[in-house]
Parts: sequence; structure tokens; C-alpha cells
Amino acid sequence: MSAPYYADDRVTLYHGDCREITEWLEADVLVTDPPYGYSHRSGGGPRGNASWKGTEIANDGDTGVRDWMLDSWGARPALVFGSWKRPRPEGVRAVLIWDKGGHAGMGDLSIPWKPNFEEVYVLGSGFKGARDSGVLSGYHVPANEAAGRVHPHEKPLSLMCHLIAKTTGAIADPCAGSGTGLVAAKQLGRTAIGVELEERYCEVIARRLSQGILDFGGIA
Repeated sequence: MSAPYYADDRVTLYHGDCREITEWLEADVLVTDPPYGYSHRSGGGPRGNASWKGTEIANDGDTGVRDWMLDSWGARPALVFGSWKRPRPEGVRAVLIWDKGGHAGMGDLSIPWKPNFEEVYVLGSGFKGARDSGVLSGYHVPANEAAGRVHPHEKPLSLMCHLIAKTTGAIADPCAGSGTGLVAAKQLGRTAIGVELEERYCEVIARRLSQGILDFGGIA
């Protein structure tokens, strides 16, 4: 068994590769944002001043991590972020669209549309709550580092709370990023198990979780 990087009465975080640290498989529902598989290389945002400018997402050369993770997870409920640029996972029951807002996305500048959305794949069963729109609008993140952004693939805390509220049981996030899913679970009074490969983001997650449930920022 691996030693946690951080733990409190709700959340346990491990530093390492989710294919080697497998405690997250003990949870009930998977809510995660894995590498999308198209070799993302960040431009650092509109001002080009972000600390991650020019960096790449680890294991993003293909969808291998995502597919291994879902194979290991089996038929249990899962909400997994992804991109239209790569094939969807097998067994997807529905696709939710996160509308990131008009400020987001550059994409192919030769066409008059921005790629300002991401997909969320719904797998398995056991979700709850009222039926509402599959287009998730009104959930925005800071545009750049100067506005408070700390991760190239951040997700809004409000969005993660909305998604997790549709589930039951302990949350697994084996690709925790900078921890929004774990913070959301804690705010909702849920337990969660996270794994993050990069130690600098483990530090961010630990700091956010140690602040309790007062963190209403939009960092992923």
C-alpha cells in the first residue's frame, strides 16, 4: 500500500502514476480529467505569461492512460472528460458538452469558430438527480495565470460540484490535476481518493484541501 501525500477526514491524495498506485479503485464513482491523447502543448494563455507555457501534459501522446483506467474501473459509474479529437471510450452512454464560454479556445484560425467546449463521457449507471441540460453552460475558469489560473486543463469548481452532485458514494480521481474534483467532493461532504503524477500539483492540491471548504475558486 502506498503512503498518502495528503490525507484528511474526507480526502486522500497520492503522488504517482495511477497505473501503479491503485487505491483509487476502491471508490464508488470515477470523476476525472485524464490526458486526452493529442499531445497538448500549452501556449500559456492569451498573455503568454503562464508558468506552464510550452509544457506538455504527461502521457498525452495517446489515450492509453484513459483506456487502461476505464478497463480497470469496469462497469461502475464514471464521468470522464475528453476531446472530439480522439475516439470516445467504449461503452459511452451519453456525451455532455461543457461550454467554456466565448473567451476560451483558439484552435484552427483559418475557420470562423472557436473550439471552446469539451466533452464529458457518461459511463455506467447509478446516477441521480433531476434531468437537466446536457450542455453545461455558465461554468468558467480564469483566462490566464494573472487571473488566477494554475493549470492548462483546469475545470471550474462549480462545474465539478454540479457533476459530483449527480453521483453517490466515494469519488475516485486518478488524474487529479490541481485538485478541483477533490475539493468539490469535500465541499459536498463526500469522501474522495485522488492520484496526481506531478508533485507541483500535489502541492497545490494539498494547499487547497487544507483550506477547508471555503475555496470557491475556479482552479482544476
